[in-house]
Amino acid sequence: MSPTDLDRLSSAIRDVQDFPKEGIVFKDITPVLGDPALFRLAIDGLVEFIDGQRVDKIVGIDARGFIFGAAVADRIGCGLVPVRKKGKLPWKTHEISYALEYGEATVEIHEDALIEGETVLLVDDLLATGGTSAAALELVKRQGGDIIGAAFFIELGFLDGRKVLEAEAAGEFPVKALLTY
Repeated sequence: MSPTDLDRLSSAIRDVQDFPKEGIVFKDITPVLGDPALFRLAIDGLVEFIDGQRVDKIVGIDARGFIFGAAVADRIGCGLVPVRKKGKLPWKTHEISYALEYGEATVEIHEDALIEGETVLLVDDLLATGGTSAAALELVKRQGGDIIGAAFFIELGFLDGRKVLEAEAAGEFPVKALLTY
């Protein structure tokens, strides 16, 4: 993806002060989602990360990861697996809890979502602290998925989520983001 394309995407992202709470600068991606050319450009960039590798399933994280993950899955012709907050999936699930800066959260995946040995790319809109993504990757590993990478539209580099995921990856797969702030 060219620097000009990355600049176009970055300039469309809106900073929202003090959302969802005071002191937070929220990166609002809805202008990108609402512009078909920009959304297509974002998906193009995420697809580039695959670099010709076989992908059987995209794992998208609740909720904006579903948007990006579904588009990437459709583009490359593979399945989509949702990782959701506890209690949102209708079938038998595997779950994992992880620490947040203010407590604990739990995410789930259907127990039959992956077949052992399937290749998986994690896709989400945002890499922040890495906790949710690391939990999702652990669920994939428990089901025998072969993780080929983790791809994000935006990374908040100052929150060090990449370090968390790179530790989880142990050099086995890359962690990539289109835009880093």
